[in-house]
Amino acid sequence: MSTDTYVAVDLGATSGRVIVGRVSGRSVTTDTVARFPNEPLSWPDGLHWNLPAIYQNVLDGVRRAVRDAGDVRGVGIDSWGVDYGLVGADGRLIGLPYHYRDARTRGLADELDEAALYRRTGVPNQEINTLTQLVAERRAGALDPSARLVFIADLLAYLLTGQLGAERTLASTSQLFDPAGHWSEETIDAHGLPRRLFPETRRAGDVIGELRAGLVDDLGLRAALPVRAVAAHDTASAVAAVPAAGDDVAYISCGTWALAGVELDRPIRSEASRAAGFTNELGAAGSVRYQKNLTALWILSECLRTWSRDGRARDLPALVRAAADVPGFTGIVDPDAPELARPGDMPGKIARFCERTGQPVPATEAETTRCVIDSLALAFAHYVGQAAHLSGSRVDVVHLVGGGANNTLLCQLTADATGLPVVAGPVEATALGNLLVQALGAGTADELVAVRAMSAASSRTARYEPRGSPAVETARRRFEALLAPAS
Repeated sequence: MSTDTYVAVDLGATSGRVIVGRVSGRSVTTDTVARFPNEPLSWPDGLHWNLPAIYQNVLDGVRRAVRDAGDVRGVGIDSWGVDYGLVGADGRLIGLPYHYRDARTRGLADELDEAALYRRTGVPNQEINTLTQLVAERRAGALDPSARLVFIADLLAYLLTGQLGAERTLASTSQLFDPAGHWSEETIDAHGLPRRLFPETRRAGDVIGELRAGLVDDLGLRAALPVRAVAAHDTASAVAAVPAAGDDVAYISCGTWALAGVELDRPIRSEASRAAGFTNELGAAGSVRYQKNLTALWILSECLRTWSRDGRARDLPALVRAAADVPGFTGIVDPDAPELARPGDMPGKIARFCERTGQPVPATEAETTRCVIDSLALAFAHYVGQAAHLSGSRVDVVHLVGGGANNTLLCQLTADATGLPVVAGPVEATALGNLLVQALGAGTADELVAVRAMSAASSRTARYEPRGSPAVETARRRFEALLAPAS
């Protein structure tokens, strides 16, 4: 059986990687050839992404991949959603892309008509949304009316090929896109944005173009290499690689962010869905990812950063092991609370949240870590349950993919809190989905069902069974009470 080789560029909000995948008709093997940090730049005008560093790291990684793998059939790029660059009429990038945590949008989402926006786009208001960012730029007089908007993965593809476009799973994160498959012109017009800002859209699997001639020699290629659109929103790629054998499943893609939900064949735009904060985003094969977005392992990363800054550097695996020995469900937080969404002294913010809500305050690093993991497991259970209820879906098993699949305590507690089996893995689900969607577009794989079977055949997974406990049920009620004032 022949084997085809593809390169996946997987860009996360804190790090990136370049992975070589060798795809046969039944499975895929992967090798990570490059990893690099993705650190934002704090400039006088705000928080930006260091696009030149990202681009150089991508080039270096692709060069290494080609050198190591030899004959490569294509490259695909995925990234986080909502953020974008602006390309001027002359084809040049206008400044550096803003980071979604930049302060220029603070408070602005509350001014937008969420009910009308949700009816059009199926996406609730958030300060990080593309729409909110563009409104902030327009109000500041900084939006060039001749520019074109290009999401981060599409922007890297543009730098590699010279071809502009918007991949649909990324566009669906923007609050400017109708999940039926097109830009929402009503939304664009209602917010005073020029229609030409929004480029033609692409489907996952489409060929974007070939590498620019100047890059062929630079990367050591014998011929031009095609760059193919994948499910370019990283969660869409991760969900494509969920190794599910049936339809009655929920997914949790857990990394810097967590996205918990179910796949549907149509969006849910009810008032109850909007009030619960669920978003409708597109999947690899045109499905709708009906999910709740919430801050996840970034909270632990911020805790580690604070402890390191204070001279108390900690190793995360050791902290998780220590947290397993700490009494559970003592103090819990809402991972999506506004005060936990900004960088800076995360342990202090967690302590103040617990104090404000009348709970025991974590006193040690292990207790703080346990508080975060308990809270994430309870949030996952709450939102998986809501996704099933609001969509009328049956859920028999939860698939947890991404970096969180390595956290055995989180996986077991999620099974306990949901009362459902949790299948954890693959850890590198996003890159695996990227590679398999490339194979699907190129004809190496037949259809998305086959892609998921290949993922299952290629991945290490672990199954966690729920352990019935009155303490978990009590904690679930406490967690729902924490959410009540915001609902």
